[in-house]
Amino acid sequence: MIRTFFATLAFMSRLPVPYRWSQGLELDKYSRGIVVFPWVGLVLGAIAAAVFMLLAPWCGTPLAALFYVLALALLTGGFHLDGLADTCDGLFSARIREKKLEIMRDSRLGTHGGLGLIFVLLAKVLVVNELALRGYSMLPVLILASVVGRGAVVLLMYRQRYARDNGLGNIFIGKVTLAQTAITLATSAVLCLVLLPGGGLLAWLIATVAIALIGFAIKRTLRGQTGDTLGAAIELGEVIFLIALL
Repeated sequence: MIRTFFATLAFMSRLPVPYRWSQGLELDKYSRGIVVFPWVGLVLGAIAAAVFMLLAPWCGTPLAALFYVLALALLTGGFHLDGLADTCDGLFSARIREKKLEIMRDSRLGTHGGLGLIFVLLAKVLVVNELALRGYSMLPVLILASVVGRGAVVLLMYRQRYARDNGLGNIFIGKVTLAQTAITLATSAVLCLVLLPGGGLLAWLIATVAIALIGFAIKRTLRGQTGDTLGAAIELGEVIFLIALL
């Protein structure tokens, strides 16, 4: 499991994970790593949260919130944000399913993708700043945003089909079991309960239900999920969790 964790961390981030810590795990076995998604979120969230905590006393919460969001984007290489943009471009294109999927493969940023990125990034900065002004304990809040986003995405994998013939998302979509799904969701819930006893579990529930509904809507539109929709779910899960705490 330790090897699986480091392999998943290397897959989902730009952190310099030594190859020897994850070597030997074949690509088709990466679906087992879904149970450590919340722990990967905890590591990434802790690093980004540390940026916020260090900068807030020096430059104020608005700028600290901005650099927290920037830190998360740099830690993941914009991986999930790219998926969000592609998903928005495809889903809101008012085209047939096949054309939507073709648009989502296009590396160029469209109007809907740009608007989606602006909304999510701006929402994160504003909500993080507001939570800080309301006196929330920001270290657990920011850590848990990453935990919940990466935990809830399992709902777009379990009993789902891949909307394309091939791609990175195919490693996970339709490959996870009910037990893995339950463990992933339970891990996120327990971490919320332990790290943020006052409201963390309710915010987790709201975010998880919201992502389940978003996943259902995407499935109806694309008749499946893609790697892009997984990235979009992670980003939206983070934002919805933070908003639910207000």
